[in-house]
Amino acid sequence: MTQEHPLVAIIGPTAVGKTEISICLAERLGGEIVSADSRLLYRGMDIGTDKPSKEVRSRIPHHLIDVTDPDQPWTLAIYRREAIDVINAIHRRDRLPMLVGGTGQYVTALLEGWIPPPKSGDLSLRQRLENYAEQHGSVALHKQLDDVDPTSAVKIDHRNVRRVVRALEIYHITGFPPSQQRSNQPPPYRALRIGLTLPRPELYARIDARIDAMLDVGLIAEVEELLERGYAPDLPAMTAIGYRQITDYLRGSISLDEVISQMRKATRQFVRRQSNWFKEGDSRIHWFDVRNDVIDEVESLIRIWLSG
Repeated sequence: MTQEHPLVAIIGPTAVGKTEISICLAERLGGEIVSADSRLLYRGMDIGTDKPSKEVRSRIPHHLIDVTDPDQPWTLAIYRREAIDVINAIHRRDRLPMLVGGTGQYVTALLEGWIPPPKSGDLSLRQRLENYAEQHGSVALHKQLDDVDPTSAVKIDHRNVRRVVRALEIYHITGFPPSQQRSNQPPPYRALRIGLTLPRPELYARIDARIDAMLDVGLIAEVEELLERGYAPDLPAMTAIGYRQITDYLRGSISLDEVISQMRKATRQFVRRQSNWFKEGDSRIHWFDVRNDVIDEVESLIRIWLSG
C-alpha cells in the first residue's frame, strides 16, 4: 500500500451493478468495502434496500451496514466521522478501502472533505418547522427557505420536507444561509473515482426486475414486520422507496399494482437525482459502461493508479 492513503470509490446509479463489481475487485485487490448507501445503515431493512447478503459479506469485509436501527437515523456528520474511522482502520491493516454506493452526499462529503454544519440541540425548532409544513404545506415551508437562501431553495425540492427543515434549521441556528456554510478540508487520502453507467432504458429494465424480485422474496412481509415492531411510518428510514409504498398498501390506501408503479416512478426520479451528484461529464470520474466486461479493465486502471 502506498503512503498516500488511497481510496477507490465505485459510484453510479442504483441497480447499475456496483455491488457485484466491487466485490470482484475487492477479492482481486485485497480490498474492504465501505458502504456509501444511506439505507444500508439500518438493521431489519434488507430486501427493500437490496442489501448484500450475509454470504456475500462473509467473502469480503463490509463496513457501515446494519449499524443502527430505523428509529435512530444517522446524520451526514455521523456518517462522515464513522466512515473516516473505518477507512483509517483499513489502511492500518494495509488493505485497500473501497467506497461503494450511490448516496451522493455521503460520497462527496468524504471525497471532497465536507464539514457538515452543526446540528441543533433545540428539538422544538425542528418541531415548529415540521408543524408549519403540516399545517400550511410543503410549498409554504419551501418559500421560507427561498426567502433566506435562494441558492439552497433551488437545489432542494419542496416535497423533501426533511431537507427543507434541515436547511431552515441551519439558518436559524447560525444566522447564515446554509449555502454559505459548507466548509471543506482536504481529505487525508487520495481518491480514484470509478463510475459505472448504463443507458437509461437498460438501467430502468434492471430497476423493474429488481422491484419484482424484491416483492417475490418478501418485501411486503419485511415492511409488515418493521411496523409490528413499532417503527413509525413517518421515520426517515421508513420513507425509503418501497417501504413508504408498501406501508400505504398495508393500510389499504393503494393496490399492489399501484405499489409497483409508484416504486418504479420513485426509483427513476432517484436515478435522476443521483446523476446530479455523479455527472458523466465530470473529468474526475473514470466511467465504464457495464454492458461490457469491465472487471479486468477497471482492475488494471486501479493497479496503475496505486503504483503511482
